[in-house]
Amino acid sequence: MNIKQAAEQFDLTTDTLRYYERIGLIPPVSRNESGYRDYSDIDLNWVSFIKCMRDAGVSVESLIEYVSLFQEGTDSISTRKEILIDQRQELAGKIKVMQETLAKLDEKIDGYEENMLAFQSEHLLSKKGESVHE
Repeated sequence: MNIKQAAEQFDLTTDTLRYYERIGLIPPVSRNESGYRDYSDIDLNWVSFIKCMRDAGVSVESLIEYVSLFQEGTDSISTRKEILIDQRQELAGKIKVMQETLAKLDEKIDGYEENMLAFQSEHLLSKKGESVHE
């Protein structure tokens, strides 16, 4: 698969795919006889993994380290697993915060009009009261 097709498949730009390869986010993609990138299923799996991790907010640095260790071979399996565990814990923490934020927003949205009318009426009354006492 050429770079344009790969980019379209993952809703990325060709520049993004070149950048991912250049900085080590994905291993080097093999080239065809003409020198153009030729994405194999393995390459596409890497792109899918990296896109998923980036969409979730996993840092570029962590992913570069992971890919680099992967390329070193089986001696790095435990270290790579630790990176994934650390990133999972970080992501779980972010999800918890986002769930709490979502609950707070739901709470605020429920009855928003009534609560705002009451608040603004009370606020206006207190403002009028302040000017009377001055």
